[in-house]
Amino acid sequence: MAGQSIERRDVLRILTLAAAASQFPGFKDWAFAHDHSSDEPHLHAIHQKQAAPARAETYKPQFFTPEEYLLVAHLTELIIPTDDTPGAREAGVSEFIDFMAASDPQLQPPFRRGLTWMNAHAIKLHGARFMNLSREQAIEILSNLAYKNRHRLGEEDGQAFFSLIREYTLMGFYTSRLGMQVLDAPSLKQYYTDSPACPHVDNREHRDLKPKY
Repeated sequence: MAGQSIERRDVLRILTLAAAASQFPGFKDWAFAHDHSSDEPHLHAIHQKQAAPARAETYKPQFFTPEEYLLVAHLTELIIPTDDTPGAREAGVSEFIDFMAASDPQLQPPFRRGLTWMNAHAIKLHGARFMNLSREQAIEILSNLAYKNRHRLGEEDGQAFFSLIREYTLMGFYTSRLGMQVLDAPSLKQYYTDSPACPHVDNREHRDLKPKY
């Protein structure tokens, strides 16, 4: 969807969360953009000698039910669609969101309530669950939730949920390797380029590192 952006003040917080998530071995498609081996030349040779961790053949949701996970994936693909560049699907953003929800109990109720709301709202408006709507119907619902000039009374819960899933979709995409490759034009690239090297020199694997939510 057009008009989605990420604030510069959030970049360091997002990088911290993504760096912690990057240690999870179960991702199939999502991979953290920041490679520590490029931080310091003398570490590059060490990392080259280490075998790359095996990727999961399929991703197994850690928190969402299979039905919920399909809806999360669908929503992320509508927010960052695949067009002339890869989108949320190719970057594995739904994997990232599921892992983050599984890792933070405070995220679980708003995500689960929000997915329930989306289906109930779709049934109310179009007589079908959200996954069964046409692309035009789905985008219309999300646009009404996304843009203030289109907000409607009675949809406050949906607006809050869309803000949440949009935030984590952007977070998952722009901290992924694939998302970083897409940043040739968007201004966020300079924030990653200018960001300092990882400060955890003695803790490169981020063991026991707790992200601040």
